[in-house]
Amino acid sequence: MSTAEVHKQITADEIAHTFEEEAVPKVDLGQYAIEDWLALAIFWIMALCVFLQFFTRYVLNDSYAWTEEIATYCLIGVVFLGSAMCVRLSRHIQVDLLFRYLPRLPARALSTAIDLIRIAFFGYAIKLVWLFIQVVADERMTTIKFPKGFVYYIVLFGFVMMFARSIQIAVDNWRRGYSILERPGAFDGTEG
Repeated sequence: MSTAEVHKQITADEIAHTFEEEAVPKVDLGQYAIEDWLALAIFWIMALCVFLQFFTRYVLNDSYAWTEEIATYCLIGVVFLGSAMCVRLSRHIQVDLLFRYLPRLPARALSTAIDLIRIAFFGYAIKLVWLFIQVVADERMTTIKFPKGFVYYIVLFGFVMMFARSIQIAVDNWRRGYSILERPGAFDGTEG
């Protein structure tokens, strides 16, 4: 076996045309919803607070106390807005083993019941968060004296979005005639 390099001779025009032929892939931002963008914005605020905390603590040896509190509250927002995103994309943990062994009609009935239970759960969570906000809305954060109610309104918005997305998913499942639990291959591209 030879280890010599083999070079194909090409002209300058052929090299120039290779740059023209490469197509720039189009970016599709239409797949993202409001909860995605809000979670991304809050994530970057959190990341900046964590970086500032790290920098002031380990480089300046004099940390800003408020950065840790703000990062904690940002994490709460990212979690609940990210959960709304997961509901929309059906990405929460789910066990579909039982559905492999159930006949079609009982599987469809169980899947519909799960959709309804999920909608009811998020509706009840909205009520509970609203009641909680009524209790703690006027409390102030420890370091910056900003109302905590603002953070819990983000949690409420996350639950409202989860509720709305779960209704949307249930309607889509009903129209389609199956859910991701019944036919996971139809959603991940493995079903032919």
